[in-house]
Amino acid sequence: MAEVQTNTQSGEMSQRFIEFVMMQAQNAALFLGQIPNPQTGKGEVNLELAKMFIDQLGMIQEKTRGNLSNEEGAVLRNTLSNLQMAFVEVSKEMREGRTETAPGSTTAPEAETPEPVAEQPQTPAAAEAEGESRKKFTKSYGA
Repeated sequence: MAEVQTNTQSGEMSQRFIEFVMMQAQNAALFLGQIPNPQTGKGEVNLELAKMFIDQLGMIQEKTRGNLSNEEGAVLRNTLSNLQMAFVEVSKEMREGRTETAPGSTTAPEAETPEPVAEQPQTPAAAEAEGESRKKFTKSYGA
């Protein structure tokens, strides 16, 4: 009896996790201009916000590594990969002037293309010298 209850709860949790991933992906797609803004009916691009949602999915992937079912892992991996590819495409279109940013967005095409992340060891003195103004986390989607 306890086994049936555990499996039911596990299935519900798996479904909720997938719904969470899809909700984050939908928000990212909205800011990549792939989904029309419900208020204006037009696709609007805000790379800064899209990157935030994509980075959150990347963080979830990293933090749940080894703890997801095959289905959950596949959904998360495929969703993240598709969003990263879309981000690169939209970034490229913005650089070429084929896509406009959302009104009020402070996103500059050249400034928003993520830089490749390379783990480089730093000496304690170099890390201290950079101080608190340095960004601690960056993510790359290619480009």
